[in-house]
Formats: sequence, structure tokens, C-alpha cells
Amino acid sequence: MLTEDSRRSALIAPKSRPFGIERPISDSDFMTIGDVSRTYGLSLRALRFYEERGLIQPIRRGVTRLYDQPTRARLELILKGKQLGFTLTEIRRMVQEAEDKSGGGELALAPKQVVEQITLLERQRRDLDVAIEELRATHARMLGHDSQIEQASAVA
Repeated sequence: MLTEDSRRSALIAPKSRPFGIERPISDSDFMTIGDVSRTYGLSLRALRFYEERGLIQPIRRGVTRLYDQPTRARLELILKGKQLGFTLTEIRRMVQEAEDKSGGGELALAPKQVVEQITLLERQRRDLDVAIEELRATHARMLGHDSQIEQASAVA
């Protein structure tokens, strides 16, 4: 079993650097699953789920998952896609297209896809507004009913 120090020293850059210079990969180049969880506000379960689905592929050193900068950049694209309301299937395709075309800086979105997503999100917002109003009305009725019971109890 490797000790922490031997694991760190075993991390060597996977690709040769220009002019044949290889440098050790420092601890700052990697984040553990716990670090990523705290940094991005995700549960460990969510990170493992993304890994199981093949959306991210952290480097494995025994049972330790190490997230390098490209993996974290990919995770940021995934989270952006989720924030925009896309499904994981859609996000997978958009991230892959982005990486194939430009190195992965932004999600690959088509104009039609943007308009369709706006329409979907606006419909969801209307549905949420209706649900919120119904719950507020229900809550107000409950408070009114409770206050009537309290008034009846006080009279009796």
C-alpha cells in the first residue's frame, strides 16, 4: 500500500512537456473528491453519479479520486448545463461537441436549441408560479382555519 508521500511523488505529468521537459505534478494541480464537493457545492454522491455515467473521469490512485483542471473544467460545463435546465443526455452531447470543436470552453448550443430551452423554462416557471399560488392559498386557509379553532377554544 502506498503512503501519502509516495502517492504524491508518483504523480508525474502524463504527457511530455515542450523540449522534453517533464515536471512533477504538484498537489495544487489536483483536488480530491472532498475538495471538489466543497468547492462546487455538490454531494459526494453526485460526483460519483457523474463518474458512473461517464460524464467525468477523475484520475484514480487506489480508492482516491483526483480531479485535475480539465476534469474540473468539464464538471463546470456539466453544472452550467444543469443550471440551464438541460438533461444529462443533452449535456453529455453538448460537452463532447464543445471539447471536439474548441477544447471545451463553452457548451455547444445551437440557436434553435437555445430558443427551445427558453420556451421550456418559461413554461416551467408558469407552472411553478401556479403551484406557489395554490400553496399560498392553502396555507392562508390553514392559518384562517387554525385561528378560527383558537378563537372557538378561547370562547368555550
